[in-house]
Amino acid sequence: MPPTNALTTDDPSLTVVDPYYANLPAYMTEVYAWAYVNPKKVRWLDHNLVVRILLFFNDQRLIRTYLNEIREGMRIWQVAHVYGDLVKRVAVKTGPQGTFHLTDITPIQIEHAICKLRDKPWCKVIHKDAAEFTGEKGIDYDLICSFFLLHEIPDEKKYKVVNNILEMLPKGGKAIFIDYGNPAKWQPIRYILKIVNTLLEPFAEVLWKNEISHYANNAEKFVWEKKTFFAGVYQCVVVRHKD
Repeated sequence: MPPTNALTTDDPSLTVVDPYYANLPAYMTEVYAWAYVNPKKVRWLDHNLVVRILLFFNDQRLIRTYLNEIREGMRIWQVAHVYGDLVKRVAVKTGPQGTFHLTDITPIQIEHAICKLRDKPWCKVIHKDAAEFTGEKGIDYDLICSFFLLHEIPDEKKYKVVNNILEMLPKGGKAIFIDYGNPAKWQPIRYILKIVNTLLEPFAEVLWKNEISHYANNAEKFVWEKKTFFAGVYQCVVVRHKD
């Protein structure tokens, strides 16, 4: 069993008959139950090979982009669990002199994250919506990362998550958003994603036309540095306070 302090929540859904589905936003149960809520399917999907295939074998370069921003001893908040070994790698690079906080809204994702991080006492898994998380007492995060979350949430939620991340970002800290971008028209993957988005990812294609800064209420107060990968299929945006 995980340690009792590994999961913190004031959400009563964890005590009802079906804790995996209760009190989740409608988009999670109506659109993403197959991918992130159903415990049996989550067990099938939570593997490095699945991540590699879903990201068209770009997983390692995108993960390295995140890991390269980490220095030992940093205080890090990752806004959602990610399949595969990413959270373990982030925890190892952060090291026992640092702090790694991982939030997620979905109970089964919390369970998987706890299992991955249970032997690393500098890590904490917290059951909380990324749009509402206000941090842990006394912690200012050096790095906040959203790794492929924005394309999976409705537009109104994108605004809330992005603005909460920026609200939580201290002077001198960095936020990093790694997600889908706008693929070049000559990139064949663009047309595969068109089909995938139509069938499975209804909130993703808006990132083809909107910059991530579009979702920030006070974007002008920040510096936005963007890199793209795989002919625009993916993007990494690093955000800092201007001053």
